[in-house]
Amino acid sequence: MMRALLLALLVCVLAASADAAVRIKDVTSLRGSHDYQLIGYGLVVGLQGSGDTLRNAPFTEQAIQSMLDHMGLNVRGGSLRNRNVAAVIVTADFPLGMDAGLRLDVTVSALGDATSLLGGTLLLTQLTGTDGQIYASAQGAVSVTGFDATGQAEVITQGVPTAGRISNGAIVELASPPRIDELQMVLDLRNPDYATAMRIIDAINAYSRRQYHRDFAFERDGRTVELFRPSYLSVTRMMAEIGELMIEPDTAARVVIDARTGTVVIGQDVQISTVAVTHGTLNVRITETPQVSQPNPFGQGKTVTTPKTRIDVNEAGGQVAVVSGSSLRSLVTGLNRLGVKPSGIIAILQAIKSAGALQADLIVQ
Repeated sequence: MMRALLLALLVCVLAASADAAVRIKDVTSLRGSHDYQLIGYGLVVGLQGSGDTLRNAPFTEQAIQSMLDHMGLNVRGGSLRNRNVAAVIVTADFPLGMDAGLRLDVTVSALGDATSLLGGTLLLTQLTGTDGQIYASAQGAVSVTGFDATGQAEVITQGVPTAGRISNGAIVELASPPRIDELQMVLDLRNPDYATAMRIIDAINAYSRRQYHRDFAFERDGRTVELFRPSYLSVTRMMAEIGELMIEPDTAARVVIDARTGTVVIGQDVQISTVAVTHGTLNVRITETPQVSQPNPFGQGKTVTTPKTRIDVNEAGGQVAVVSGSSLRSLVTGLNRLGVKPSGIIAILQAIKSAGALQADLIVQ
């Protein structure tokens, strides 16, 4: 089953390699146009006995008292025992260009020992940025996909009932930080590579010469591409036109191994110098069958247990195969010829790397 899955994945990769062109907008991002992150502390009320235990979460009790004080109710000195309130952390992504009055989606996560936020309502919570400025306020019913059911002898939990979302639950109070420099713009490559950067520059300049009779892109390094925007062209139109241009990104030869799950991902440009490989598996099985020795009836002896151990040793494999990879197909074919499991392929690739025959970066996760 695993070999069939690997072969199917290989076919898909080889089919995609024939048409590997991607849009520039899919491999780059405009510097300064990233999202900002907001965070806030709030209370979720209306829970059905699944909120924080105030004795174990004193910050929840302090927040309740502060909220009631703000509403004109004095509960200082009293002992609160309600379980319908939970302290939560509210987070949101704040895109560039958001103006006051627009809405954001927020994520609500329990902070104390609440068991579920199902059916709760988030009270008005202010969301701040890294600069301490308040950019939005959130409030609304929390949507939770998981649930938690507890009985006297069994507990059933599905999903994560202590986290949920509020769609359009935050209103922007302050516009996002200033925009980027609209004359000197920089494209950041998501996977830095010198060849990819030059292909992006050539594609942009070929288009700009044809449409506007001048170059828009200039090289800086393998991670960034500098853009110059003429004054007669808006940022929106320029990025829309450039983003749709097609290029073929180049990637470094790399093998990624996840030994915990037995996953091996081999890049298209990985090559292996010709080596001879053998792989065998040594299995040792130890079986204990203790025997009991009893004396005759009315005898003077004692019942004793005599150990009996059986050890079976079996060493499978042992075939020697020549593995070489001038292409991804020949490399996988050579590894499959050995007839080993993914754990064996991982050991073989590590040994080939140690021998200096693997012409790629080996990353073990």
